[in-house]
Amino acid sequence: MQTKQILVVEDHAPLRAAIQMLLEREGYRVTTAADGNDGILAMTAVLPDLIVADIGMPGMNGYEFYESVRAKPAWNTIPFVFLTARAEREDILKGKSLGAEEYLTKPLDPEELLVVVRARLARSESIRVNMEAELDVLKSHIVAALSHELRTPLTWIMAYTELVVQYVRDLPPEQLQEFLSHVMEGGERITRLADDLLLLIRLDEGQLAQNFQQVAEVRNDLRAILDGAVLPYEKRCSERDLTLRLEVDEHLPAVRINEEIFIDALGRLVDNAIKFTREPGKAVTVQARAVEEGVEIRVIDEGTGIASEEVPHLFQRFRQIDRDKVEQQGVGLGLAIAQGLARLHGGEIEAESVLGVGSTFTMRLPAAGS
Repeated sequence: MQTKQILVVEDHAPLRAAIQMLLEREGYRVTTAADGNDGILAMTAVLPDLIVADIGMPGMNGYEFYESVRAKPAWNTIPFVFLTARAEREDILKGKSLGAEEYLTKPLDPEELLVVVRARLARSESIRVNMEAELDVLKSHIVAALSHELRTPLTWIMAYTELVVQYVRDLPPEQLQEFLSHVMEGGERITRLADDLLLLIRLDEGQLAQNFQQVAEVRNDLRAILDGAVLPYEKRCSERDLTLRLEVDEHLPAVRINEEIFIDALGRLVDNAIKFTREPGKAVTVQARAVEEGVEIRVIDEGTGIASEEVPHLFQRFRQIDRDKVEQQGVGLGLAIAQGLARLHGGEIEAESVLGVGSTFTMRLPAAGS
């Protein structure tokens, strides 16, 4: 295992030297700095695996140094240990509120410092390994989903375009129209993928949050908005011999929403419910009712349901349940995006499901002013 690098930031030179000697004797590589400003410079030269920093330093103190480190994304996960000559409860609480992993008081017990350093580094390494494993799984999901979602519509487009080009003079009008409709369907599928990826980027970069703040308004006509959101799905349900129901309480509290974003989020839940309700004669129900905190909107299907162990993963990006067993359009972003859009409204989406019975997705929105 690679030797861990530790940065010690301490203005008292004898103590700084003592800590350095103690840590180096344990096999760690150590760089030192006399204050927060020097600490930042030291980090640009050698990135540490852990930082031990005094609080009461001249110039940039320990708290300010901590916040400067945490402000840089590349440094955000480096574990921190605070040192202080004061054992005041307020100081300890302030360190904890900033997120400091440990808070040791002077005079230091050398063995206690070593125990804390070992524990912090072990915890950091465990988190790193788990994150890398999760990233590998995510990469595999992304590759599988994108390769399928791009290859399938592109195959349609290329195959039907080739047929049209090759036989355009001999094709009857109705067959030509059929081929071109398949080309259009493939193009629309790729467009949906591009739109979802761009929407995800706007969510992550905060652009949608800014748009929400600019456009959101308090609305007391949620029934009418729900009517408009659900109506476009009636034809699709009818074609699949499904019943689409909308059940809304007579009195709903006003909510602060961005109508376009809200309809997008709800539409993704309805689309998901229809997609997984495959048996003719079943129903998809959208319910809205007043609750103590605001409004609860439930999308209930009588579809295939989801195994209990998979429910916690439903809102993960690029995660699709049973993709290898069931043909699904999309790349597993719909529910993740819906959750992000709901959170812009101060809300949340939760899922319940019983395998073979159906699923219920519940969106909760706070009442305006709450």
